[in-house]
Amino acid sequence: MSEPVLSARGISRIFRENGAELRILSGTDLDVAPGEVVAILGVSGSGKSTLLSILGTLDRPDGGSLSVAGTDPSRLGDTELSRLRSRTLGFVFQFHHLLPDLDALENVALAARIAGAPNAAARERARELLERSGLGERLSHRPAQLSGGERQRVALARALANSPAVVLADEPTGNLDPANAGALLANLRDLSRHYGQAFVVATHDPDLAAGADRRLRLVEGRLEPQA
Repeated sequence: MSEPVLSARGISRIFRENGAELRILSGTDLDVAPGEVVAILGVSGSGKSTLLSILGTLDRPDGGSLSVAGTDPSRLGDTELSRLRSRTLGFVFQFHHLLPDLDALENVALAARIAGAPNAAARERARELLERSGLGERLSHRPAQLSGGERQRVALARALANSPAVVLADEPTGNLDPANAGALLANLRDLSRHYGQAFVVATHDPDLAAGADRRLRLVEGRLEPQA
């Protein structure tokens, strides 16, 4: 196995409220290889979103260690952590979070511009990703002019704008019908093969999980292999 682009060891997360403790993650381990698509399954409330937030450095664990592209996020200050997040990680959520006043090309290019790419290079990268995603005829369309499936494919392209080492996707097909969910899965697989990005996808959709290279189930705060 290649050196992991993402490695978690003994991750724990406990939420405390009114003197009570709720242990969400208990010694969770995960290694993700370059270009690998890993699906994380689990019932609602099992901790899938919490785990992705920690893997994406959006939340800090109560215990354990994390390595992102060889870097320990716990050693970074806020500015360095934001830079790591922007350049090394991509994010796709259940809701697309596209800016309504920008067209598809501008939404994708903006992510690269924020990371410091020149405008021309950012737009060229955005055009390439959107055309690869079958949206070459929709570049100038704003989110309101796109279908739900198209909006989510734009969000997926945006996540790859800075060529991250790994993309974290939290229920990316949660708001899509089966046809659009299938199209997004095909798009995700194609982008992963073409650009070599690893994906960690949290989902309760068995069809989406079936297309992954590896499937894991989050049970009582730990990841277990899933056939």
